Amino acid sequence: MNQPSVPGTAMLGHALFENALPYAEFLSQYGTPSDQARWDAQLAKVTFTDDQRELLRSFTRECHLLVLAGAWCGDCAKAGPLLEACAALAPVLRVRYLDRDAHPEVQAELKINGGDRVPVLVIFSEDGHEVLRFGERTLTEYRRAVQAELPKLLRGAKILSAEETHAAIVADWMHELERAQWILRLSPRLRRLHAD
Repeated sequence: MNQPSVPGTAMLGHALFENALPYAEFLSQYGTPSDQARWDAQLAKVTFTDDQRELLRSFTRECHLLVLAGAWCGDCAKAGPLLEACAALAPVLRVRYLDRDAHPEVQAELKINGGDRVPVLVIFSEDGHEVLRFGERTLTEYRRAVQAELPKLLRGAKILSAEETHAAIVADWMHELERAQWILRLSPRLRRLHAD
């Protein structure tokens, strides 16, 4: 079963968000039982600091988070559950997923460095304006890859434990969500709309 086709998807737009799938439906439609178990296990592992929880609860501007993903993808299985955990604390964050293979025209628009990468996050304002794009791995994840593959480039850099790595990846994603929130919160257009 394919997700509904969206007219005009060659240009990335907010209509894609409205036609994308929530977490459980995305995994049910595109994931195997093994994929679903992996995503759910990751969701159970997500932890936040007290400051991160407080920050998420302070968000007031509605954000529409469109995630281009693959249920099979290991990076997606980390990012998707983390975004879901953020949305559980900040109900103004609405998260939806598009399957990469079911939407090749979206993948073509969201290439990173000329490649088909996932996950790619696109954040829209409540009224459908694109705010930012982010993908596919965080800075912490790239530093880990460089330490493994090109260690001379990060000579002397501390190798993080699994727990420290998880905390740093959460912080990386939180920075992007916070950035989007402040872009929206300071938007003159939205401040007029909300009279704040």
